[in-house]
Amino acid sequence: SAPWARAAVIKDAGDDPDVTHGARIVATLRPGPAGSGVRFRAGEGVGMVTKPGLPVPPGEPAINPVPRRMMTAAVLEAAQRAGLPSDIEITIAVPGGQRMAEKTWNPRLGITGGISILGTTGIVRPFSCSAWIASIHRGVDVARENGALHVAGTTGATSERVAKGLHRLPDYAMLDMGDFVGGMLKYLRAHHGGVIKRLTIAGGFAKMVKLAQGALDLHSGRSQVDFEALAATAQGLGGPIGAIETANTAAQVLEMMGRPLAVRISEAAQEKALDALEGAPIAVEILIVDRGGAPVAQTDLGRR
Repeated sequence: SAPWARAAVIKDAGDDPDVTHGARIVATLRPGPAGSGVRFRAGEGVGMVTKPGLPVPPGEPAINPVPRRMMTAAVLEAAQRAGLPSDIEITIAVPGGQRMAEKTWNPRLGITGGISILGTTGIVRPFSCSAWIASIHRGVDVARENGALHVAGTTGATSERVAKGLHRLPDYAMLDMGDFVGGMLKYLRAHHGGVIKRLTIAGGFAKMVKLAQGALDLHSGRSQVDFEALAATAQGLGGPIGAIETANTAAQVLEMMGRPLAVRISEAAQEKALDALEGAPIAVEILIVDRGGAPVAQTDLGRR
């Protein structure tokens, strides 16, 4: 049989929230046909691309350009040192990767059969948010390439379910923005391609209060609800302003004030989102959802 070589490594994702933390990444090298150069194959647990809009075309293993370049450089250098031909087939496998992929965006991005081999530098940076933001970017790319006129950025599973059902959106139009509403808006501003015309931003009351108050990163460690400002927003709605200023949580304030405050917050959040789009021709809707999955407030589609 043809000669082959294999190496494996256990991935340490550091502090990143990464489903592949602890996964075994296996690389198998075999000689390729003469003149073929370096080619990549998807082994067990590595997905295949089936939709346009990703950095690699349909029909290719879901191995991004940067890791491809890194692996290509490494094997060509080794082949040169050993005096061997540079026609090499690299198969990457991640045992259990198909199960891991169920917890990622891959199914809606059209990546089937397993996870993606991503990477921008090959170095894990503690508390890095870049992987999530990169996933948002790829989601926008796939939505655009598949002709989505309307996309929804959601903060979690509940708001995603409500927004998707309300507008009957396909999977590829759903953007799991998490806390990174600013990263999503900035990328849409530059890369909507004239195709994406409508954006729904859906999330819980507290997250939308932060957006209404100007925060574009909604993580609790990087932005906080300003209760004095929230009390000012509630002026004229008949609620206990002093109690709002000293409230412990935004949910407590919503319980005091009810839907009228949610409507006012949704309108203010819509203005901040439109500001961030800087005139890009995308209409924005804000959808506030409670923990039980019931819509609390929904703006009209606003544009500038």
